[in-house]
Amino acid sequence: MTLNGGICRNPEAPVRTERDRIEVDGGEVAAHAKVYLMLNKPRGVVTTASDEKGRETVYGYLDESLPWLVPVGRLDKASEGLLLLTNDSEWAARVLAPETHLDKTYHVQIAAIADAALLASIAAGVRTGDGVFLRAKSARILRGGDKNSWLEIVLDEGKNRHIRRMLAQLGVEVLRLLRVAIGPLRLGDLPKGTSRPLTDVEKCDLDRAMRPQAAVRSRAGPPLRKA
Repeated sequence: MTLNGGICRNPEAPVRTERDRIEVDGGEVAAHAKVYLMLNKPRGVVTTASDEKGRETVYGYLDESLPWLVPVGRLDKASEGLLLLTNDSEWAARVLAPETHLDKTYHVQIAAIADAALLASIAAGVRTGDGVFLRAKSARILRGGDKNSWLEIVLDEGKNRHIRRMLAQLGVEVLRLLRVAIGPLRLGDLPKGTSRPLTDVEKCDLDRAMRPQAAVRSRAGPPLRKA
C-alpha cells in the first residue's frame, strides 16, 4: 500500500480520507461518500452486525448497495423506532457525546395509570441497586386507559436500558418503548422496517442542535487548573 506516494506497511496508519491519496496494488482507493440514514427499527430486531443466537439484525433491513454503516447508539431488542446509521464515525461520536445533551424523545406504554406523582418521580430521578442514578429531562402523559398509559419521556443522556431500569426501580412495567425523535429529527410516518437518507435540511438541523455546546466551550476558553 502507498500513502501519498510513499510505501506504508502499517495497516493501522491514520489517514484523512478527504485529503490523503491511498493506493493498493497500483489502484487508487476512493473513500465512500458519507451516508446518514434513519431506520424505523422493528421490535425484536438487534442492532449488531451478527448475532450468536441467530436473531434478526437491523442489517437485514438495509439495501445491499449501501457502504458499511454502523448504528449511532443502540435500541435494545424489545425497543423500536428511530435509529440512525452512518459511515461517518466522527459525526456519530458527536451525536453520542454526553456533553452535547442532544434530546432523545420516547413514547412509552406502561402497565400502570400514570399520575402527577409518577411524572415527578421520573423527573427527580432514581438510584438503582447498583448505585446508578437515572433521571429524565421531562415526562408527560400522552394518553391513558383503564389499565395502562402512554408517556412521552425525554432524555438528554443515555445509559444502558435507561428508561426500562428507571421505571422498574419505580415498580412500573414497560409494555412498549418507541424512540420518536433525536434532537429536531423526528421519525414521522416512516414505515416500520424501512429506511431513508436524511435530507440536507434534517442533517443541518441536527448538526445545529449539537453546535451550541461546542460553541460555549470555545468561548469559555481552556479549563482552569487547580493550584
